[in-house]
Amino acid sequence: MFQTTITAQPVIEAERFLLRPLRRSDAGLISMYTADKRVAEGTRAIPHPLPPGATESFIARAMAEGRTEDVWALDGSAQGLAEVLGLVSLTRLDDDQSEIGFWVGPGFWNTGFASEAVAALIGANPHGARTLMAEVFQDNPGSARVLSHNGFEYLGDAESWSVARNARVPTWTYVKKLA
Repeated sequence: MFQTTITAQPVIEAERFLLRPLRRSDAGLISMYTADKRVAEGTRAIPHPLPPGATESFIARAMAEGRTEDVWALDGSAQGLAEVLGLVSLTRLDDDQSEIGFWVGPGFWNTGFASEAVAALIGANPHGARTLMAEVFQDNPGSARVLSHNGFEYLGDAESWSVARNARVPTWTYVKKLA
């Protein structure tokens, strides 16, 4: 049976940080990173410029009981890093498929944090998914490398709407079979 409500969201350990559920106090760092046009334009849903209250609304949705997406902060505070280095998410597509999404703050690009977060999420597989899907914009080869590095296979080309770009953007679609 297809489950549309996700209630339990575990804390997941990675080598250099924890993946933990979002909290209201994350709004400042998330707003700072997502106000960067390069971060917003690398996603489908983050607007640019970032309207007032957008981050708080996003966090409220991520914490809601009836959510269909789990969002984790990459929290490096135990290692002397920022409380939020970026975000990684899983959205349930059907009974055995989820879509993974991620971004890291520009100051942490090329550090391996995104690859480490995706690997930790795959290892934990909190949705019990048999298949993970992912999509990246074709002008973002770094995100494509994160997926390839974690065993995702290229599936094909498509297009998705980018709110920040106010346009359809060519994408690469990836899949990873877990079972």
